[in-house]
Amino acid sequence: MSIKAFELVPAIERVKLMSDKAKTQIECIDVCGKNVYIGTNDCFVVHYSIEEVTSPSGRVSYKTEKQGHKYLTVKKPVIQIKSASALNRIMVLCDNTLTLLNMFDLEPVVTGAKVKSVSHFCINENPIRTNPFSVEICVALKKKTIQLYTVTEDRLMHLRDLSVPDPAVAVGIDGIHVCAALSTQYCMVNSETGQLTDLFPFDSEHQNAIVKRISKEEFLLSGPSALGMFVTSAGISQRPPMQWSDNLLSVGYVHPYILAMNDEFITVHSILDQQQKQAIPFQGGVALDDFDGRLFVASGREVYSLVPVPFEKQIQALLADKRVTEALELAKNANRTGMSRDKFLKMYRRIQQQAAFIQLAQKEFDEARELLRESEIDIRELISLYPHLLPSNCNFTRSVPALHEIADVNQLAKGDNSVIMDYKYFLRTYLEEIRGTKDAYGFKQEIDIALLKLYAETNSPELLTLVAVDTGCDLHDCVDWLEKYGRFHVLGILYKYHGEYDKALSVWTRLVDDGVKDEAFPGLPFIVEVLANLSDHDLVWKYIDWVLEKDEELGVKVLTERPANEPPSERLRPDAVIDYLHRFPKAVITYLEYLVFQRKLEKETYHTHLAVLYMDNVLQLMKKENVKKEELDMARSKLRHMLQLSNLYRVQLILGKAKETDMHAECAILYGKLEEHDKALRILVHKLKDYGAAENYCLVNSQGKEPSYRKRRDTLVTPAVALLNSSVAEFDTIKVLQLLPDNWSVGLLSQFLTRAVRSSMHSSRMTRIERMMSRVENLRSKETCIELQRDPVVMNEERLCAVCKRAFNDPTFVRYPNGVVTHVHCAKNKFICPVTGRLFSSGHS
Repeated sequence: MSIKAFELVPAIERVKLMSDKAKTQIECIDVCGKNVYIGTNDCFVVHYSIEEVTSPSGRVSYKTEKQGHKYLTVKKPVIQIKSASALNRIMVLCDNTLTLLNMFDLEPVVTGAKVKSVSHFCINENPIRTNPFSVEICVALKKKTIQLYTVTEDRLMHLRDLSVPDPAVAVGIDGIHVCAALSTQYCMVNSETGQLTDLFPFDSEHQNAIVKRISKEEFLLSGPSALGMFVTSAGISQRPPMQWSDNLLSVGYVHPYILAMNDEFITVHSILDQQQKQAIPFQGGVALDDFDGRLFVASGREVYSLVPVPFEKQIQALLADKRVTEALELAKNANRTGMSRDKFLKMYRRIQQQAAFIQLAQKEFDEARELLRESEIDIRELISLYPHLLPSNCNFTRSVPALHEIADVNQLAKGDNSVIMDYKYFLRTYLEEIRGTKDAYGFKQEIDIALLKLYAETNSPELLTLVAVDTGCDLHDCVDWLEKYGRFHVLGILYKYHGEYDKALSVWTRLVDDGVKDEAFPGLPFIVEVLANLSDHDLVWKYIDWVLEKDEELGVKVLTERPANEPPSERLRPDAVIDYLHRFPKAVITYLEYLVFQRKLEKETYHTHLAVLYMDNVLQLMKKENVKKEELDMARSKLRHMLQLSNLYRVQLILGKAKETDMHAECAILYGKLEEHDKALRILVHKLKDYGAAENYCLVNSQGKEPSYRKRRDTLVTPAVALLNSSVAEFDTIKVLQLLPDNWSVGLLSQFLTRAVRSSMHSSRMTRIERMMSRVENLRSKETCIELQRDPVVMNEERLCAVCKRAFNDPTFVRYPNGVVTHVHCAKNKFICPVTGRLFSSGHS
């Protein structure tokens, strides 16, 4: 595919040397700075000065003026001219003689330095010697010899001869490596060792020899079948061959283009992909070459400059043709044209951005993603393609000049909803990829709002995490969108994140009351957890009544699961809370349990109140018919535990209630509290016949007492022995042996001891089994721990608890599987995220 890389601009028109009648034709040219030297077919060397002029519109033209000419008197064509500006000399090859002329007056040097029998010569652009006032040249003689010279202002100093199998017709040199076109083949010669390497055959009768130095130790040669062959000094090719025209006359090179001229065209090829990019009609051409990065071409009577079209124009033309790969390849090489690094990077990134949108329009999403990342594009350029995804307060305007001509993705999709979804999925994945990286710096709000809207449309599970943890989503842009798609729980989370707790709770209560379906909403327990961690006590009281009416046992957690570091408040004073909870029987019991057992408040009214409520509950159950035994046993167990544990309640009050019914066990405990042990033991032994309980009662109540307290046990010896030898109850063998009197015989307890030995052996064996199983479980736990520790959690001074929004002052913290990080005391339930309410299975805990 073609591209306009060069323009042909006249430099010297209608060359006039001696007169209009003279049949002078150009044979060769050389350009050095502002000097042009022309060799003619009738032995003239003509000197012109040339100046490049650029118009305001950017067009290039040339002003030339003839400075002089020199007739060499041999009446032979001038074959080659090469200038050496450091020496103020030009080297001229005419009549097989290489001569030195002054650069300005064209007079021969005084010493008359010359080399005869020369067929071709070239300058070493990568000289071995570093003398700035000398030039190294390579000379091909008509005999089978190549010579190396050092040229100074007045001398041609011979360095060495290199022997070749046949006379050389063209040569090129780079450092110590000489590439020569012989009459039958190309070869590479090492000038230091004389080693000759054959390259490939060459037919000098049917094609012109071309040896062009391309770069360090690399040459371009005219090969068979109209191929341009790249060859290194090692004799190998590191680039594919280039197809060009037949009958080539000369070649020039300005990176990244190679220009080849035949008798009808000048063709332009890219060295990057070896493809032809442009063909310029040009008949009668005689010379083409590059001179310090400038290209000049000559016909028989005129000289032209091949002015490169600016890289930007070439690249834009390629992009307009959707030739993205070529445009990017060309742009990468623009930095070799002398452009500053900053200017190049700015230009290259813009081209990458243009290419990204071209790939996006063609649904090449992977290529577009890579180009967008590399070009560091303003992410708003991409989001602006999607209607309504940018924040309403964003004043973004697209780049000028425009990076693309896309109105929006609807234009690209042409009404196809599946294509629109593909484009939205691309945006979503790209935003997820760059979120939190340097590419998103300064655009957190735009990215998060766009992601929220995309997630809301598809009801993505990532929506909760987005709004709950360090989000840039604001309320102004997101409320309507979330309501539109029915994402009410997320709306509540967003309100909560922005401190609008009343609005958040209003949304969640509507979800419960109105029965609106939202799969992400965990339900009433989540509201309870939010209220339990809410520091605004006025707001807590606003909603606690509603919660308790929905579920007393769950609602009371608002009061019992408060943060441990919460400062005291008059609104949550225990007495005030108890007075309020009288309407909710279950709730008041739970709250009193919290005060007595968790907070361990030693206040008689709380303990007595709780004991009375326990007692009343048991009495009500005993009066009911068809009450499950398990339920009654549980209620009495709680009561007995309370009576035994606490010493602060009013014993007589409770005892009076217990005596009214057959609550003997409870009465025994209460008598014990009153130090009336005889009554207690009489109940246990005679009424309940629970000898174990009686024994335990004695042990418990005799601890720290005088010996007289232990005499009561003597009446229990016979029942105790019978109990020990029976299989009704299980005893701690060690403790029993420690308690037994020394004067008891083994025969008296033979049944007990036999059973104890068997039990001990069984226990030992079971313990071994359990220990091995525990080892297995331990290994599994370690494996789970290693899996959980693979993903690092970065903690710094700016990281805040996702629940209380306070900094982490303690090295311990809790991290949920969805990335939420909280204080240990803020994590009430390890299976439920305290921020999103998301439920995790025990396998993730």
